[in-house]
Amino acid sequence: MPIAETDMTIPASAETGKLNIMHLKRYWWKSMAKRARQIDQNAFEEEWAADVMLLSILGLGLEQTIRYLYNEHPGFEELEDWILGVNNGYISPERIKDFNDQLTGKSGPVTEGVSKILTEADLAHWDEHGYVILRGAAPKEDCEKTVALICEYLGIDRNDAGTWYNHHKDRQGIMVQLFQHEQLQKNRDSAIIRQAFEQLWGRKDILVNTDRVGFNPPETETYKFPGPGLHWDVSLAMPMPFGTQGILYLADTAANQGAFTLIPGFNNTLESWLKGLPPGANPRTQDLYALNPLPIAANAGDFILWHHALPHGSSPNTHHLPRFVQYINYQPIDPEIRKEWI
Repeated sequence: MPIAETDMTIPASAETGKLNIMHLKRYWWKSMAKRARQIDQNAFEEEWAADVMLLSILGLGLEQTIRYLYNEHPGFEELEDWILGVNNGYISPERIKDFNDQLTGKSGPVTEGVSKILTEADLAHWDEHGYVILRGAAPKEDCEKTVALICEYLGIDRNDAGTWYNHHKDRQGIMVQLFQHEQLQKNRDSAIIRQAFEQLWGRKDILVNTDRVGFNPPETETYKFPGPGLHWDVSLAMPMPFGTQGILYLADTAANQGAFTLIPGFNNTLESWLKGLPPGANPRTQDLYALNPLPIAANAGDFILWHHALPHGSSPNTHHLPRFVQYINYQPIDPEIRKEWI
């Protein structure tokens, strides 16, 4: 639905609709205007963090929302109805208020009462290696329920390898575009996971994202690991602002079972490594596997939290069982972001 010329004034972030959440009408306007090529595709980049957090508060996946907006080009009221439908008719008023207050500066940064769940040993490991493992961050029974949910969604049988490679429209490599379910939200709301993020960010006013789940089956003669291999999800412009990422193991995962893999300690050496590259070299095309990557074996319910400066990725699964995971991250509404993408 192209924006009419008479409607080319972008709504203010404070403008709301029937969901009473700020910034949504502005986000819809930007999306429709970009779709119609009425504004530059890179316009309003400085609002990216607020855009992503808006969708998370509304229980929406980023790709899921973009696909809906660009395929259906809805009116604003249609978008609100779709959001309600995706959420079974209910969105927490408390979450909406929290977002609105942070967007307008009525709350945050809140640094008092920050959790201290990480031990001195955990923090030392974080400082040296750039990651920490939270053992038992989610109950095993919740992990089992989540695995069952993923299997049901994909139409596979956990105990029948013949079903693991079935086509599904929401399988993108090892990523599964599954975002909304009460069990997924319960995992995101784990007190242990939230408190660890609070401690590392040094503030309580952080919000959880709405991200995907992952399914990585064993390689076969006809199926090979599609990636992603080692990579970064952040600009490499220096100095790199602080940022976090996290992954929850939903089943016991061996090192050769497509385990999450990272380069330990690269948060401390990234800048010097970049300076040591030949002039004009693209850091993203270097052989990151020459930097001693570590596949992390862990159990169902364990959560790996890492500094986003670490090259990371999944790995080929040469085990006889698939890997099941859920991606979870917390951050404030106003994280520092480098505008230049390197």
